[in-house]
Amino acid sequence: MAVEAPDFPFNRASGLEPPAEYARLRKTAPVSQIKLFDGTLAWLVTKYHDVCQVSTDERLSKERTRPGFPELSAGGKAAAKNKPTFVDMDAPDHMRQRGMVEPLFVADHIRTLQPYIQKTVDDLLDELISNGCANGPVDLVEKFALPVPSYIIYTILGVPFEDLAFLTQQNAIRTNGSATAREASTANQELLAYLAQLVDQRSVEPKDDLISKLVVEQLRPGHIEKSDAVAIAFLLLVAGNATMVNMIVLGIVTLFQHPDQLAELKADSSLAPAFVEELCRYHTGSALALKRTAKVDVVIGGQLIKAGEGIIASNQSANRDEDIFENPDDFNLHRTWEKNDALGFGFGPHRCIAEPLAKAELIAVFATIFKKLPNLKLAVEIDKINYTPLRKDVGIADLPVTW
Repeated sequence: MAVEAPDFPFNRASGLEPPAEYARLRKTAPVSQIKLFDGTLAWLVTKYHDVCQVSTDERLSKERTRPGFPELSAGGKAAAKNKPTFVDMDAPDHMRQRGMVEPLFVADHIRTLQPYIQKTVDDLLDELISNGCANGPVDLVEKFALPVPSYIIYTILGVPFEDLAFLTQQNAIRTNGSATAREASTANQELLAYLAQLVDQRSVEPKDDLISKLVVEQLRPGHIEKSDAVAIAFLLLVAGNATMVNMIVLGIVTLFQHPDQLAELKADSSLAPAFVEELCRYHTGSALALKRTAKVDVVIGGQLIKAGEGIIASNQSANRDEDIFENPDDFNLHRTWEKNDALGFGFGPHRCIAEPLAKAELIAVFATIFKKLPNLKLAVEIDKINYTPLRKDVGIADLPVTW
């Protein structure tokens, strides 16, 4: 008798733990069918090497308009009809558009931003300290984790400093689970309108920023339209922002769960890069984005997948693959990385463009926060934290702290 495909996405096992189904599927059915919100079926891939194959196999497509492409919600299905940016393109279009902005995200360029990244972290922590917590616990999400990545990506795009707070608030409303659909939609439109205005301004007077680079090198020669420039800027602004906010506070909570490793990091801030590598394996901040549809029949993990069938590759499951990572459910900042790195940022040509930036920000945060706030404490028990809904990516909505 055929087993009915389970509904997907699965619920996380708890606020901080990945879905329990993944460990079982890795052992018993590494490539199996799941049922999506609209009743359609797709294939779920759970093992590390199979996830890497899905990420690199050119017989699979990222184009959301193709038959069988797996969407996780009605909103996703509607968004699939919009004009795509590079994340939803196949070769050669993907690399052509990605290459327009990639020079600003490579490791060498991010090193030149290091002083600004450090200053942003320092200034926000200094402001936190100066305002104090005499009136009660302070929300570390609102006052620190949200502005750090927001201010930095806005500055790369070319947003003037005086507009940072307003735009950060709009982006928070857009992604905040407690906002109504209308509020989120309005915030979305505010951001798009602002970026369109910025594209117009940079068309008249270019500066040394990403939007100016798009205008001068791509828009003026006619390689892209204004709507493309706005869409690319919007993508870079919103794609990783919520993930970065979550990773900062998840890192703080994870350290309080592992007091020995917290003590080590406090004593030696040069452990921050190793801590960040393990954090991005242990908590997969973006766990539902690796989706494809088969252009032709293809075999993955011994399973035939037919043309027109959708595939979701779970980098969250791959990051806990027992065949790759020793004791994968243990957090260990001293983990040694053999030849396989974690897949928190994806794999292959579509690997997250902003990975060097994200890691630089996280390293600055965790090398600095306990120096400036050595007595930082959670003002809520770990099991009482307000986590993101269990069907969504792992995250924390607010984190009350004192020091």
